[in-house]
Amino acid sequence: MPIYIEKETLRFHLQGKTTSYLMQVVDGYLVHLYWGKKIRHEQDLSHVPGVPNHQNLDLIPQEYPQYGSGDFREPAYQVQLTDGTRITELVYSSYEITEGKPALDGLPAVYTESNEEAQTLTIELKDVYTGLSVFVSYSVFHHMDSIIRSVRYEHKGKDKLRLLRALSMSVDMNVSDYEFVYLSGAWAREANIVKRPLGPGSTRIESKRGMSSHQLNPFMALASKGTNEARGEVYGFSLVYSGNFIGSAEVDPQRKVRIQMGINPFDFDWVLSPGESFQTPEVVMVYSSEGFGGMSRTYHKLYRTRLVRGKYRDKERPILVNNWEATYFNFTADKIEDIAKVGAELGIELFVLDDGWFGKRNDDTTSLGDWTVDRNKLPNGLTDLAEKINQKGLQFGLWVEPEMVSPDSNLYRSHPDWCLHVEGRRRTLARSQLVLDLSRTEVREYLYQALSDIFESVPISYIKWDMNRGLSEIASAAASPDHQGEIAHRYVLGLYDLLAKLTTKFPHILFESCASGGGRFDPGMLYYMPQTWTSDNTDAVERLKIQYGTSLVYPASAIGAHVSAVPNHQLGRSTSLSMRGNVAMSGNFGYELDLTKFSEEEKEEVRGQVAEYKRFRSLVQQGDQFRLLSPFEGNEASWMFVSADQSEAILFYFKVLAEPYALPSLIKLQGLDPDASYDIEGAGTYGGDLLMNVGLTIPAPHGDFGSHVFYMRKDESSYAE
Repeated sequence: MPIYIEKETLRFHLQGKTTSYLMQVVDGYLVHLYWGKKIRHEQDLSHVPGVPNHQNLDLIPQEYPQYGSGDFREPAYQVQLTDGTRITELVYSSYEITEGKPALDGLPAVYTESNEEAQTLTIELKDVYTGLSVFVSYSVFHHMDSIIRSVRYEHKGKDKLRLLRALSMSVDMNVSDYEFVYLSGAWAREANIVKRPLGPGSTRIESKRGMSSHQLNPFMALASKGTNEARGEVYGFSLVYSGNFIGSAEVDPQRKVRIQMGINPFDFDWVLSPGESFQTPEVVMVYSSEGFGGMSRTYHKLYRTRLVRGKYRDKERPILVNNWEATYFNFTADKIEDIAKVGAELGIELFVLDDGWFGKRNDDTTSLGDWTVDRNKLPNGLTDLAEKINQKGLQFGLWVEPEMVSPDSNLYRSHPDWCLHVEGRRRTLARSQLVLDLSRTEVREYLYQALSDIFESVPISYIKWDMNRGLSEIASAAASPDHQGEIAHRYVLGLYDLLAKLTTKFPHILFESCASGGGRFDPGMLYYMPQTWTSDNTDAVERLKIQYGTSLVYPASAIGAHVSAVPNHQLGRSTSLSMRGNVAMSGNFGYELDLTKFSEEEKEEVRGQVAEYKRFRSLVQQGDQFRLLSPFEGNEASWMFVSADQSEAILFYFKVLAEPYALPSLIKLQGLDPDASYDIEGAGTYGGDLLMNVGLTIPAPHGDFGSHVFYMRKDESSYAE
């Protein structure tokens, strides 16, 4: 059992596969004792440091702290009472253990397929004065080193309250000698890995854009100094949420650190009337004593198998061709069919029609919200085009951007109040569009019906769901003044509600999330859409960094990656077709260019890439990933994927720029069976122990932008004696 309770002392011991998490109730306060490598539960734990021998709340390591009663650090929550004061004090009331992991009302969450997989501890804390109960939840999987935390507020008092801050987790740790690690960037430069040492004061990441953002992903980690991919202690924190968030690490004068994560309290104000409740999103906390690689593989397995749902969770994802960079808005039905015809000849499985098929959408200034086919471009309609593509042997996919509206649209002219706005004030345009108010039921009902009509009438097997701007003027014409502070969160809840209904009604459709690339690459979206368009930047060199950084927390099965034309449309760089293919084959593989412009030699190379990916895509999409060389640290990059049973593996190696008098690289592999030998195609047979301890010699590629791929299988007859 992963949760043990010492009832006399109210000490709680949570155990994962190789980790322990300890808490204890002391003088009514829930106190944090330990989080790290697994310790036996049957021994005397009374000497574990952390139990305070004083009443100074500012020195006590708490699990869900308040502000205003002696603790001067950042609180986990804040409540405003009807008299205007903001002083509450949560003390222990009770606990409950349930088998499995309960779902969260209206929110995406990690799940179990049987109650035997996990246990959940829920501790009730009460503020006697207001009647507020706060239920702090901890779910522990038996065979993973993850603890999933969330909080539910229940108002059992008589007077209305206002939640001003409601974070999902807080944990106080006794030492602060860590590096703070997070993913930063911008449009076309997502997921750059940043590391900085913690020091006195607060270090934080956040989004105020209404979405998780290109700039800062809702993930952070604390790593002991000297931690690398294979060694060192790492504490990871990943928020299952798609809106405004905050993550912080505060070092106090005693050199202890308080880590917190949840909905950003900026511009957040939630009215809690008597009898009402509020549920926070959950944070997935992962401990690894095997460096960043160990942390990543825990996240990968958990998100791949117990966050992603539906038909495509365990199914191989199709190889696609998208027409966006081939045609942009300027296409005809004949041109689309021509690209699809070549795609079928090359073995591609799915054609995706991108932006420009609806309304009068000849550029990005018009028609969002008018989800009717443009008969000028597609005179026989969308169904006819999809059926013709199906007849060529390809599935059909479609781009949509349902959350947005163009001022130049029939929808906006009919319902100008349906967008987020403040009456009488300027409505900020971005990409010539406004954001629909998904907090409103009638807006969601319109979108559900408009999209359902398309999905039912057209043989669609894939949807690319885009979102091309952040939220501004976050207010709703349908909300009272007292509830305007709720709209940013209600927007996200409305999005989740719409996605839940559509994905339930159309389980055969593979949904891919996009927000100008990686602007909303987060676990919340993966719950509804099992893969995400990782970046609008398709340059192979930049994608090395983007995909490497993204893999710190997200599995390859979630990473959309395409081969595009050269010179690259974002950077103007020309890289080899081989490198572009190998980079893209490290995720969900596809093409985004005009296949009809390929030479016969290029078509033959693409035909080989497609055939190769079909051979090993289950390994990439479902295997364990090991990062070997970081593109952030040098001129080379390398990673590999290993099957769960270690019977096969594939190694990717990239060298950006050629060097004079270049010697071969020696790469130490990871994750193999040390007692077995592996047949490496084109390179010979080697013992797993030799490949991991000595390494594999990689010849220097010829010219700039070179790459190698090595596929290997275990030789079952060659186990070491």
